[in-house]
Amino acid sequence: MLKDFSISILQVLRQHGFQAYLVGGCVRDLLLRREPADYDVATSATPAQVMEVFPETYAVGVQFGVVLVPLPEQDISAGQNISPKAQAVEVATFRSDLGYSDGRRPDEVRFSNDPREDVERRDFTINGMLLDPLTDEVLDFVGGRKDLEAGIIRTIGEPAKRFAEDKLRMLRAVRFAARFDFEIEAETLAAIRRQAQEIQVVSRERVRDELTKMLTEGHARRAFLLLDESGLLREVLPEISTMKGVQQPPEFHPEGDVFVHTLLLLENLPRPCPPTLAWGALLHDVGKPATFRVAPDRIRFDDHVDVGVKIAEEICERLRFSARDTEQVLALVDNHMRFGHATRMKESTLKKFIRLPGFDEHLALHRADSLASHGNLSTYEFIQKKIAETPPEKIRPAPLVTGDDLIAAGHVPGPKFREILEAVEDAQLDGRLLERDAALEFVKREFPV
Repeated sequence: MLKDFSISILQVLRQHGFQAYLVGGCVRDLLLRREPADYDVATSATPAQVMEVFPETYAVGVQFGVVLVPLPEQDISAGQNISPKAQAVEVATFRSDLGYSDGRRPDEVRFSNDPREDVERRDFTINGMLLDPLTDEVLDFVGGRKDLEAGIIRTIGEPAKRFAEDKLRMLRAVRFAARFDFEIEAETLAAIRRQAQEIQVVSRERVRDELTKMLTEGHARRAFLLLDESGLLREVLPEISTMKGVQQPPEFHPEGDVFVHTLLLLENLPRPCPPTLAWGALLHDVGKPATFRVAPDRIRFDDHVDVGVKIAEEICERLRFSARDTEQVLALVDNHMRFGHATRMKESTLKKFIRLPGFDEHLALHRADSLASHGNLSTYEFIQKKIAETPPEKIRPAPLVTGDDLIAAGHVPGPKFREILEAVEDAQLDGRLLERDAALEFVKREFPV
């Protein structure tokens, strides 16, 4: 649907006398026989001319020559699970960029009629090809097709200059190499190593979003190995870098140190992977380096969960996570060790555990954690069976006693209310209380006024 719409935009622009091609990531993906997530069009038409041809255009970056042409409303409503980004085609005017004083956006752009000039200011050769979808002709001025066939990530032009223009490109190089299982060309990688520290000037939100893509695209282990190799890991997530060399008790972790374990865990995450689960997985053992000690019996990490929650909170704050996402990531870190006691939990404790918000993510993290260490999935299977055979109303039953009932029985509202109601709920979840009258008698007996 979006591909056909982008081609129709291209055709209309040509009918008005302008050059127009598909450009960038969609061309790369089409050549790799992958379905592009979105489509971009490059044209000789200026933003004003594009908006004249397409009156419904959104002017999102006119100063940089970029406008969005939205899908017709009926096509959007007919789309299945269509993302907001995939509801429009980005149309950009051929341009050259003059100066990047902020290390992100050009200080000035100069519109052009030359597609070659436009391509030469882009990031990587594999993203610098133009495609005429009507003839399948590829305009390749930068050797992108050759690098695509060879599996190489290479900057267009001098690497140091490309990264100075937009320092986030260093992270993008890693992400593309991981996603496509490509190698980063030697000079490009060397430039990243020399300039890695400059990633600090990039907004934390942009860094977070790029890391999230690495974590959720299905190639997180390779991405983090490349982050480490390039020197970027210690700049963007030093807390993960410090996991390297932190040994673990071999009887529980035969796979190796905390860094090795964490990367193996990432490899076992579901695909697609929710961002909060991915970050919770990455950070689940982040407290281990600070709590490492060699005891007489074995290596220990006393209180690593509590320490890890604090460190994870600092990372979420630093990377500007939303309050909701932060809460879930911290919950994943905080609860991941509780699975070790699941088979011995009382019914009430286990049911409350299963009631945790987003418990499917907790369970997915436990599965990946197990596969990345001892490989024993018996607890995972036990909980899956428990959930399958327990009706939802037994896990989260309607309360037998309320606060009004306690007041009617002569109790004074206060902190004691919570203790009483929790005791009743536990007995209900354990199967010891099944009816309201029995619950009221329980309160009268256990908590006399």
